[in-house]
Amino acid sequence: MSEPKHSINATGLADILERVLDKGIVIAGDIKIQIADIDLLTIKIRLLVASVDKAMEMGINWWQEDTYLSTKAREKELQQQQGALEARLEKLETMSKMSS
Repeated sequence: MSEPKHSINATGLADILERVLDKGIVIAGDIKIQIADIDLLTIKIRLLVASVDKAMEMGINWWQEDTYLSTKAREKELQQQQGALEARLEKLETMSKMSS
């Protein structure tokens, strides 16, 4: 009876995954649909697989600024909106006082 190979494969897969996350890997491709030299649709696909630490080391941190993914970014956006509304209200109140 032969030995199960899945434990060896799992170790190999873990090593590969660790190496990919440590170094990072980029997959890029473009899909372009043309008719008579007229671009109808262009899709650019870029995929980066890396650990969060490696991505931040490379200067990639978009998830920290995305309001759907980061509560800090959402709070910052709400504060900016609140500040803009307060400024508009103050301006309206000033205009109202001047016209009275």
